[in-house]
Amino acid sequence: MAPIVIFWHRRDLRLFDNHGLFESLQSGYPVLPLFIFDTNILEKLTAKDDARVTFIHERLRILKEELEDRGSSMLIKHGKPIEIWHDILKNFKIAAVYTNRDYEPYAQQRDEEIKVLLKEEGIPFYTFKDHVIYEHTDIVKKDGTPYTVFTPYKRRWLEQLAADGGIPDFHSEGNLENLRPSPPLHIPTLAELGFVKTNKNIPPAVVSQKTITGYEQNRNFPAINGTSKLGVHFRFGTISIREKAKKAQLLSDTYLSELIWRDFYAMILSNFPHVATHPFRKEYAAIKWLNNEEDFGKWCQGKTGYPIVDAGMRELNHTGYMHNRVRMITASFLTKHLLIDWRWGEAYFAAHLLDYDLASNNGGWQWAAGCGTDAAPYFRIFNPTAQQEKFDKEWKYIRKWVPEVDTPAYPKPMVEHKFARERCLMVYKEALAQNKG
Repeated sequence: MAPIVIFWHRRDLRLFDNHGLFESLQSGYPVLPLFIFDTNILEKLTAKDDARVTFIHERLRILKEELEDRGSSMLIKHGKPIEIWHDILKNFKIAAVYTNRDYEPYAQQRDEEIKVLLKEEGIPFYTFKDHVIYEHTDIVKKDGTPYTVFTPYKRRWLEQLAADGGIPDFHSEGNLENLRPSPPLHIPTLAELGFVKTNKNIPPAVVSQKTITGYEQNRNFPAINGTSKLGVHFRFGTISIREKAKKAQLLSDTYLSELIWRDFYAMILSNFPHVATHPFRKEYAAIKWLNNEEDFGKWCQGKTGYPIVDAGMRELNHTGYMHNRVRMITASFLTKHLLIDWRWGEAYFAAHLLDYDLASNNGGWQWAAGCGTDAAPYFRIFNPTAQQEKFDKEWKYIRKWVPEVDTPAYPKPMVEHKFARERCLMVYKEALAQNKG
């Protein structure tokens, strides 16, 4: 049996500008691409029509066809990664395994487990930076510690980019002749995975130049098609962060800044893994959340009586997407008006957002709740009505998602803003005073 190299796809479902794939194709061995439908992840998904599973499955089908057009194929497995790898080791003579790094706590644990298994067999496990420009140890303060505030991080990020001479290319697509020849291999059906096809539409992986050049002016207005909606493609790596960052450098500093935020939150998760389940600012753990389940249900359904909040939640429930400005408004309302634990909202977004990314979702929710890095101060509490007047003045977005807003069928506000604000300030002050005491 001739030795081969395996390239393990995870958050990088593409053949072009793929760092780990590029390196594997330089190894001198034939490369067999692999993807594992991880049951440790899939079993936590409650909706059988989860659009992300449909999206991944369709993308893998396309990748597999591209590979088969070149006389190769992709090994696609379904199960627990450690068990899959035991099976692979029995069936192939493996010289090395290559993959791109993932910074989420579960991914780190999984990779360490696989690394130990491979080491026992004398097989090296090579990992590479791919879904961020700079990772956890790349951008640090002069004393070597990580940044926890975005603005100085961004400044240092841009300095480092200039010092590095720009963003690199990894032309993996130029070396595909080094793939392992293979007959077409089996891809599990959605039914075999325990899922059904979604009816949600996935935004395309293309964005117009006009959208990016107008991003700064239009990004806060949900009725305007002013954002890229590329989040799901960044999440699963069907596009290259390097390619998009290069275009942003030419077209929009504001859009580039949004991509730097992705790096920032990934860096925070890597360096401070406790944020996955606890507030970054530990003094905020003392907040006495009300956690009223009936109130949470109204928020989830988009029946709060605040039109901009309800429009956002209904957009999310119907499409799997929510406008970025509205994400901040809905998150602030849940945590500060209703005093419901940010982790409840984060989990709801995690279950429903097509572009769910632990680092960014967590960072955004902790920002809204005031307990994260670079967070809005706790006394900054969005007034949903003022936000609506500023960003959806003509009610175009609201009327699209809340058609009954002008009728008696629409509920009265579930909590009065002034009362909610004063209550929030009191509860937060008590928690922080308790911590100081």
